[in-house]
Amino acid sequence: MTLPPPPFLTRPERDLRGWMARFDPDALPVLAETAVMLETWRANEDAVDAHLMTQTIVRDPLMTLKLFAQVARTTRRRSWDDARGDAETVTAALVMLGIGPFFRHFGPQAVAESWLCTTPGALDGFMAVLERSRRAAAFALAFAVHRLDHDAAVLHEAALLHDFAELLLWLQAPTLAQAVAHRLRTEPGLRSLQAQQELLNIALPDLQHALMEAWRLPSLLVRATDDRHLEDPQVRNVTLAIRVARHSAHGWDDAALPDDVRDIADFLHLSEEPTRRLLHEIDTADVD
Repeated sequence: MTLPPPPFLTRPERDLRGWMARFDPDALPVLAETAVMLETWRANEDAVDAHLMTQTIVRDPLMTLKLFAQVARTTRRRSWDDARGDAETVTAALVMLGIGPFFRHFGPQAVAESWLCTTPGALDGFMAVLERSRRAAAFALAFAVHRLDHDAAVLHEAALLHDFAELLLWLQAPTLAQAVAHRLRTEPGLRSLQAQQELLNIALPDLQHALMEAWRLPSLLVRATDDRHLEDPQVRNVTLAIRVARHSAHGWDDAALPDDVRDIADFLHLSEEPTRRLLHEIDTADVD
Protein backbone atom coordinates (compact mmCIF):
# COMPACT_ATOMS: atom_id res chain seq x y z
CA MET A 1 0.00 0.00 0.00
CA THR A 2 1.49 3.33 -1.00
CA LEU A 3 0.89 5.94 1.69
CA PRO A 4 2.96 9.07 2.30
CA PRO A 5 5.13 9.05 5.41
CA PRO A 6 4.40 11.46 8.23
CA PRO A 7 6.42 14.66 8.17
CA PHE A 8 10.02 13.70 8.89
CA LEU A 9 11.58 14.99 12.07
CA THR A 10 14.56 17.22 11.23
CA ARG A 11 15.40 18.44 14.72
CA PRO A 12 15.77 16.11 17.68
CA GLU A 13 13.15 15.88 20.38
CA ARG A 14 14.26 17.36 23.68
CA ASP A 15 14.09 14.19 25.76
CA LEU A 16 13.06 10.57 25.92
CA ARG A 17 9.41 11.39 26.50
CA GLY A 18 9.33 13.50 23.34
CA TRP A 19 10.89 10.72 21.29
CA MET A 20 8.48 8.12 22.67
CA ALA A 21 5.51 10.24 21.62
CA ARG A 22 6.72 10.05 18.01
CA PHE A 23 6.09 6.33 17.73
CA ASP A 24 2.85 4.37 17.58
CA PRO A 25 3.11 0.70 16.61
CA ASP A 26 -0.11 0.84 14.60
CA ALA A 27 1.31 3.69 12.50
CA LEU A 28 4.53 1.88 11.61
CA PRO A 29 4.96 0.73 8.02
CA VAL A 30 6.11 -2.79 7.18
CA LEU A 31 8.52 -4.14 4.60
CA ALA A 32 7.24 -4.32 1.03
CA GLU A 33 7.50 -8.11 0.94
CA THR A 34 5.40 -8.34 4.10
CA ALA A 35 2.73 -5.99 2.75
CA VAL A 36 2.42 -8.09 -0.42
CA MET A 37 2.16 -11.35 1.51
CA LEU A 38 -0.48 -9.96 3.87
CA GLU A 39 -2.72 -9.11 0.91
CA THR A 40 -2.08 -12.51 -0.68
CA TRP A 41 -3.10 -14.24 2.54
CA ARG A 42 -6.07 -11.94 3.07
CA ALA A 43 -7.52 -13.06 -0.25
CA ASN A 44 -7.43 -16.69 0.92
CA GLU A 45 -7.61 -16.41 4.70
CA ASP A 46 -8.93 -19.93 5.27
CA ALA A 47 -5.82 -21.45 3.67
CA VAL A 48 -3.26 -19.84 5.99
CA ASP A 49 -2.21 -20.65 9.54
CA ALA A 50 0.09 -19.24 12.19
CA HIS A 51 3.10 -21.32 11.16
CA LEU A 52 2.88 -20.21 7.51
CA MET A 53 2.52 -16.54 8.44
CA THR A 54 5.39 -16.74 10.91
CA GLN A 55 7.84 -17.51 8.10
CA THR A 56 7.32 -14.02 6.66
CA ILE A 57 6.70 -12.03 9.84
CA VAL A 58 9.89 -13.17 11.60
CA ARG A 59 11.92 -11.58 8.80
CA ASP A 60 10.26 -8.20 9.38
CA PRO A 61 11.07 -6.51 12.71
CA LEU A 62 8.44 -3.82 12.06
CA MET A 63 5.59 -6.29 11.58
CA THR A 64 6.87 -8.29 14.54
CA LEU A 65 6.64 -5.19 16.75
CA LYS A 66 3.14 -4.38 15.51
CA LEU A 67 1.94 -7.93 16.19
CA PHE A 68 3.32 -8.13 19.74
CA ALA A 69 1.95 -4.68 20.60
CA GLN A 70 -1.51 -5.62 19.33
CA VAL A 71 -1.55 -8.92 21.23
CA ALA A 72 -0.59 -7.05 24.41
CA ARG A 73 -3.46 -4.59 23.92
CA THR A 74 -5.93 -7.38 23.15
CA THR A 75 -5.02 -9.49 26.15
CA ARG A 76 -5.08 -6.43 28.40
CA ARG A 77 -8.62 -5.63 27.25
CA ARG A 78 -9.61 -9.22 28.07
CA SER A 79 -8.25 -8.60 31.60
CA TRP A 80 -5.99 -11.65 31.52
CA ASP A 81 -3.75 -11.79 34.55
CA ASP A 82 -0.37 -11.64 32.83
CA ALA A 83 -0.37 -10.70 29.16
CA ARG A 84 3.38 -10.32 29.01
CA GLY A 85 4.30 -13.95 29.51
CA ASP A 86 1.68 -15.54 27.31
CA ALA A 87 2.98 -14.99 23.77
CA GLU A 88 6.77 -14.98 23.60
CA THR A 89 7.08 -15.92 19.92
CA VAL A 90 5.46 -14.72 16.71
CA THR A 91 3.73 -18.07 16.26
CA ALA A 92 2.29 -17.96 19.77
CA ALA A 93 1.17 -14.36 19.24
CA LEU A 94 -0.65 -15.29 16.03
CA VAL A 95 -2.35 -18.23 17.72
CA MET A 96 -3.40 -16.08 20.65
CA LEU A 97 -4.75 -13.28 18.45
CA GLY A 98 -6.38 -15.57 15.89
CA ILE A 99 -6.09 -15.42 12.10
CA GLY A 100 -9.44 -13.73 11.56
CA PRO A 101 -8.87 -11.00 14.18
CA PHE A 102 -5.35 -10.51 12.78
CA PHE A 103 -6.67 -9.58 9.36
CA ARG A 104 -9.48 -7.49 10.80
CA HIS A 105 -6.99 -5.41 12.77
CA PHE A 106 -4.17 -5.26 10.25
CA GLY A 107 -5.56 -3.85 7.04
CA PRO A 108 -3.42 -2.97 4.01
CA GLN A 109 -0.11 -1.69 5.35
CA ALA A 110 2.07 1.29 4.49
CA VAL A 111 5.45 0.29 3.04
CA ALA A 112 8.75 1.32 4.62
CA GLU A 113 10.65 1.34 1.33
CA SER A 114 8.13 3.81 -0.13
CA TRP A 115 8.50 6.13 2.84
CA LEU A 116 12.23 6.50 2.35
CA CYS A 117 12.64 6.41 -1.41
CA THR A 118 12.56 10.21 -1.80
CA THR A 119 15.33 10.88 0.75
CA PRO A 120 18.73 10.17 -0.83
CA GLY A 121 20.65 7.57 1.13
CA ALA A 122 17.87 6.93 3.64
CA LEU A 123 16.71 3.63 2.19
CA ASP A 124 20.29 2.37 2.01
CA GLY A 125 20.80 3.22 5.69
CA PHE A 126 17.56 1.55 6.70
CA MET A 127 18.29 -1.58 4.68
CA ALA A 128 21.79 -1.87 6.15
CA VAL A 129 20.33 -2.00 9.67
CA LEU A 130 17.68 -4.49 8.52
CA GLU A 131 20.26 -6.79 6.93
CA ARG A 132 22.42 -6.65 10.04
CA SER A 133 19.40 -7.51 12.19
CA ARG A 134 18.47 -10.46 10.01
CA ARG A 135 22.01 -11.82 10.08
CA ALA A 136 22.17 -11.38 13.86
CA ALA A 137 18.90 -13.28 14.19
CA ALA A 138 20.32 -16.17 12.17
CA PHE A 139 23.44 -16.28 14.35
CA ALA A 140 21.39 -16.08 17.55
CA LEU A 141 19.13 -18.92 16.47
CA ALA A 142 22.07 -21.14 15.52
CA PHE A 143 23.87 -20.45 18.82
CA ALA A 144 20.70 -21.22 20.78
CA VAL A 145 20.09 -24.46 18.88
CA HIS A 146 23.70 -25.50 19.49
CA ARG A 147 23.17 -24.85 23.21
CA LEU A 148 19.84 -26.74 23.19
CA ASP A 149 18.09 -23.62 24.49
CA HIS A 150 14.32 -24.20 24.52
CA ASP A 151 13.78 -20.48 23.91
CA ALA A 152 15.67 -20.48 20.60
CA ALA A 153 12.76 -18.87 18.72
CA VAL A 154 12.58 -16.06 21.28
CA LEU A 155 16.32 -15.42 21.00
CA HIS A 156 16.01 -15.31 17.20
CA GLU A 157 13.34 -12.63 17.55
CA ALA A 158 15.30 -10.79 20.26
CA ALA A 159 18.29 -10.46 17.92
CA LEU A 160 16.01 -9.34 15.10
CA LEU A 161 14.57 -6.60 17.33
CA HIS A 162 17.81 -5.69 19.10
CA ASP A 163 18.32 -2.56 16.99
CA PHE A 164 14.73 -1.70 16.12
CA ALA A 165 15.04 1.83 17.53
CA GLU A 166 17.65 2.50 14.86
CA LEU A 167 15.17 1.34 12.19
CA LEU A 168 12.53 3.66 13.67
CA LEU A 169 14.99 6.55 13.59
CA TRP A 170 15.57 6.02 9.86
CA LEU A 171 11.80 5.95 9.30
CA GLN A 172 10.96 9.06 11.32
CA ALA A 173 14.11 11.18 11.09
CA PRO A 174 16.32 10.01 8.21
CA THR A 175 18.46 13.14 8.14
CA LEU A 176 19.23 12.75 11.85
CA ALA A 177 20.00 9.06 11.29
CA GLN A 178 22.37 10.07 8.50
CA ALA A 179 24.04 12.59 10.78
CA VAL A 180 24.69 9.94 13.42
CA ALA A 181 26.03 7.53 10.80
CA HIS A 182 28.29 10.25 9.37
CA ARG A 183 29.76 11.06 12.79
CA LEU A 184 30.54 7.42 13.45
CA ARG A 185 32.05 6.94 10.00
CA THR A 186 34.27 10.02 10.09
CA GLU A 187 35.34 9.97 13.75
CA PRO A 188 37.08 6.67 14.48
CA GLY A 189 36.81 5.74 18.14
CA LEU A 190 33.62 7.70 18.73
CA ARG A 191 31.15 5.55 20.63
CA SER A 192 27.69 5.24 19.13
CA LEU A 193 26.00 6.12 22.44
CA GLN A 194 27.96 9.38 22.60
CA ALA A 195 27.05 10.31 19.03
CA GLN A 196 23.40 9.54 19.69
CA GLN A 197 23.31 11.55 22.89
CA GLU A 198 24.93 14.56 21.23
CA LEU A 199 22.80 14.52 18.07
CA LEU A 200 19.50 13.06 19.32
CA ASN A 201 19.46 14.06 23.01
CA ILE A 202 18.94 10.39 23.89
CA ALA A 203 20.67 7.03 23.58
CA LEU A 204 18.77 4.71 21.28
CA PRO A 205 18.95 1.72 23.66
CA ASP A 206 17.12 3.81 26.27
CA LEU A 207 14.41 4.69 23.75
CA GLN A 208 14.13 1.09 22.68
CA HIS A 209 13.78 -0.26 26.20
CA ALA A 210 11.18 2.38 27.05
CA LEU A 211 9.12 1.54 23.95
CA MET A 212 9.28 -2.18 24.65
CA GLU A 213 7.96 -1.54 28.16
CA ALA A 214 5.28 0.89 26.97
CA TRP A 215 4.10 -1.50 24.25
CA ARG A 216 4.20 -4.40 26.75
CA LEU A 217 6.35 -6.69 24.67
CA PRO A 218 6.98 -10.14 26.20
CA SER A 219 9.21 -9.90 29.26
CA LEU A 220 11.64 -12.58 28.06
CA LEU A 221 12.05 -10.71 24.78
CA VAL A 222 12.67 -7.44 26.62
CA ARG A 223 15.28 -9.02 28.86
CA ALA A 224 17.05 -10.83 26.03
CA THR A 225 17.59 -7.52 24.22
CA ASP A 226 18.98 -5.76 27.29
CA ASP A 227 22.79 -5.78 27.14
CA ARG A 228 23.01 -4.84 30.82
CA HIS A 229 22.37 -8.48 31.77
CA LEU A 230 25.33 -10.21 30.17
CA GLU A 231 25.54 -12.65 33.07
CA ASP A 232 22.39 -14.23 31.62
CA PRO A 233 23.36 -16.83 28.96
CA GLN A 234 20.37 -15.90 26.80
CA VAL A 235 21.35 -12.23 26.80
CA ARG A 236 24.94 -13.21 26.00
CA ASN A 237 23.64 -15.41 23.17
CA VAL A 238 21.94 -12.41 21.58
CA THR A 239 24.77 -9.99 22.29
CA LEU A 240 27.40 -12.21 20.68
CA ALA A 241 25.15 -12.64 17.64
CA ILE A 242 24.79 -8.88 17.35
CA ARG A 243 28.54 -8.38 17.69
CA VAL A 244 29.52 -10.82 14.96
CA ALA A 245 26.79 -9.55 12.63
CA ARG A 246 27.94 -5.98 13.09
CA HIS A 247 31.65 -6.69 12.70
CA SER A 248 31.19 -8.94 9.65
CA ALA A 249 28.72 -6.65 7.87
CA HIS A 250 31.31 -5.69 5.26
CA GLY A 251 33.30 -8.92 5.18
CA TRP A 252 35.19 -11.26 7.47
CA ASP A 253 38.43 -9.28 7.83
CA ASP A 254 37.34 -6.77 10.49
CA ALA A 255 39.94 -6.39 13.25
CA ALA A 256 37.32 -7.07 15.95
CA LEU A 257 36.32 -10.49 14.60
CA PRO A 258 39.11 -12.55 16.23
CA ASP A 259 37.85 -11.44 19.64
CA ASP A 260 34.28 -12.29 18.60
CA VAL A 261 35.34 -15.76 17.46
CA ARG A 262 37.20 -16.38 20.72
CA ASP A 263 34.23 -15.30 22.85
CA ILE A 264 31.73 -17.28 20.78
CA ALA A 265 33.95 -20.35 20.91
CA ASP A 266 34.10 -20.08 24.68
CA PHE A 267 30.33 -19.58 24.88
CA LEU A 268 29.57 -22.59 22.67
CA HIS A 269 32.33 -24.76 24.17
CA LEU A 270 34.07 -25.16 20.82
CA SER A 271 37.60 -24.49 19.67
CA GLU A 272 38.16 -21.45 17.47
CA GLU A 273 38.54 -23.12 14.07
CA PRO A 274 35.22 -25.04 14.28
CA THR A 275 33.64 -21.80 15.46
CA ARG A 276 34.88 -19.94 12.39
CA ARG A 277 33.49 -22.67 10.15
CA LEU A 278 30.17 -22.57 11.99
CA LEU A 279 29.87 -18.80 11.57
CA HIS A 280 30.53 -19.02 7.84
CA GLU A 281 28.04 -21.87 7.49
CA ILE A 282 25.36 -19.89 9.30
CA ASP A 283 26.02 -16.83 7.19
CA THR A 284 25.93 -18.79 3.94
CA ALA A 285 22.75 -20.62 4.91
CA ASP A 286 21.03 -17.32 5.71
CA VAL A 287 21.57 -15.94 2.19
CA ASP A 288 18.27 -15.91 0.33
